[in-house]
Amino acid sequence: MSSTPSVPVDSQVREITIAHSPDSDDAFMFYGMATNKIRVPGFKFTHTLTDIETLNQKAIHEQFYDVTAISFHAYPYLQDNYALMACGGSVGEGYGPMIVAPKAYTLDEIKREKIAIPGTLTTANLALKLFAPEIQTEIVPFDRIIPEVLAGNYAAGLIIHEGQLTYAQEGLKKILDLGIWWRDLTGLPLPLGGNAIRRSLGEKTMKICTQALRESIQHGLDHREAALAYAMQFARDLDENLANKFVGMYVNERTLNYGEDGREAIRKLLEMGHERGVIPHPVKVDFID
Repeated sequence: MSSTPSVPVDSQVREITIAHSPDSDDAFMFYGMATNKIRVPGFKFTHTLTDIETLNQKAIHEQFYDVTAISFHAYPYLQDNYALMACGGSVGEGYGPMIVAPKAYTLDEIKREKIAIPGTLTTANLALKLFAPEIQTEIVPFDRIIPEVLAGNYAAGLIIHEGQLTYAQEGLKKILDLGIWWRDLTGLPLPLGGNAIRRSLGEKTMKICTQALRESIQHGLDHREAALAYAMQFARDLDENLANKFVGMYVNERTLNYGEDGREAIRKLLEMGHERGVIPHPVKVDFID
């Protein structure tokens, strides 16, 4: 008498939900996984694209996605439920979010103006508050900041993403690059965003997913032309040369591995945020290698 053999539980395909922002650098990172160039037996990766401030809030309040892009500023608020993957970060090497305005301001003058920011929990805002704790801010969707500043609704804006490469074409002036300010202050790169993974997945699955992301990043770097062509659909009006430059700024060797100074920079940024009263509670940073 024959019977159908039972299927072992560990042979079931496990779905891992991944969310990242609709930006060319994130798309480049996840190109290998999103196009099934990188596969992991027993796992299925599904991708959702949403703006970073929404992802920060979903991770904090709902633990919604298994793997999620986050701002490093958001990590203290979700550290109980997520750990940081040791790859996939966007790090500014002497560059980062910028304060831009239609006219030149001194640093003392700009501290007295109201600035449009892309979100409370963005790392850009954390760096801004470390630079000028007293500065007045108002949240504006990141892709509306330059138009709102040009319309005269704000004296200046704090720009992230591709705006860092296009602000001058719009006739705006750079008042301060917070990546340079941070490097001058600490001697370290400025960590902006990373990928977090849900602790409830268990250590083994967390490590498997982290390795898959690292392979996806490496695949993009090894197949740059194809990965860039895929990422161009998220490049928001950048031409290919500028998109390639932007991706190069935020997807590189440090994206594969933060390095010791990169890890130190993440801890330093968050510790300083706590010491200065921007972040209300102590931070414990755990990396999944």
